Amino acid sequence: MNPIRLDLTARLCRELGVFDAPGLEVVAPSMPGGSDAFLSWVHNSDYIDAVRAASADPSAADPAYGLGTEDDPAFAGMHDAASLIAGSTVRIAQDVWRGEIDHGVNFCGGLHHAMPGKASGFCIYNDAALAIQWLLDNGAERVAYVDVDVHHGDGVERAFWNDPRVLTISIHETGRVLFPGTGFPGDVGGPDAEGSAVNIALPPGARDAGWLRALHAVVPPLLREFEPQVLVTQQGCDSHYADPLAHMALSIDAQRTAYQTLHELAHELTGGKWIALGGGGYELIDVVPRAWTHLTAIAAHRPIDLETEVPAVWREHVQRTFDRPGPPRMGDGQAENGHVWWRSWESGVDPDDAIDQSVLATREAIFPSHGLDVWFD
Repeated sequence: MNPIRLDLTARLCRELGVFDAPGLEVVAPSMPGGSDAFLSWVHNSDYIDAVRAASADPSAADPAYGLGTEDDPAFAGMHDAASLIAGSTVRIAQDVWRGEIDHGVNFCGGLHHAMPGKASGFCIYNDAALAIQWLLDNGAERVAYVDVDVHHGDGVERAFWNDPRVLTISIHETGRVLFPGTGFPGDVGGPDAEGSAVNIALPPGARDAGWLRALHAVVPPLLREFEPQVLVTQQGCDSHYADPLAHMALSIDAQRTAYQTLHELAHELTGGKWIALGGGGYELIDVVPRAWTHLTAIAAHRPIDLETEVPAVWREHVQRTFDRPGPPRMGDGQAENGHVWWRSWESGVDPDDAIDQSVLATREAIFPSHGLDVWFD
């Protein structure tokens, strides 16, 4: 979670002219109303107090709250930094819901593991859950959350486990081998919201075509049936084959394809109301900056071709700073004519294929609750 990944992303956006796109505005981080009171919409007061204490004195961090641990070490100013990230996502939600903007991107956000009373998985405050809660409190009746991070979006799912107004969909590497060890097809939501929690748990080693097949076999039909008023997405890019913390094998090309799909669904279903967040991603130089520059460019309606050369100025900065070359192009060379192809679900199901087994398990657990056919869309 080294913040250099965010700096490099912003630098790449600038060098490629993404921040100069017509209608795009870069705004400073802020908190709703200028205070941290909004954190209590999702987080327990004793937990917020514990974060404040650890922020003032890192030696006082209480592991009972997940603080001062290997995953969530305490550091001076952590409360303020985490509050600004969360508040910025809430601000995007406010502006989107009020019609002041169509899309908003906070690639510093997507901190989906934070629980109401505990830090978890590098996450202190759950910005996505806070934004969704604001939407619900201000008139939204149906909010969809789609999480493409390689890790299960457990914190957001847990926050709305029994709330039928929120559809959470997470496509991730199975919890049998990866943190946080949750997110199985049978986890479908609470007694008042069965079918509102959707988990696509894929086997290790999933590659572009299989992963995209799984995404498209579940996400579009469910979103179309649910008819969300706002789409919130988490674009963790740790599913990349170079990421050191997981076992998937996606390319930048496939990740960009997923971002395009989510963007198109936002326009189709919500009138463009799209809140796009960052998330995990631990290959700090070659992967994260390219992935989230693509995300930002797509949201700005100025998508970047995968064959585009990474600007020399950016690569020279990387060489000087890290004594290694940056990636030469904006893609990984896996696309054909700008597209990564996959087999649609309607083309047939292979019961011996591990990806198809995972998808079928999810569809069998969820689709009947939404009146959808398990085998066909």
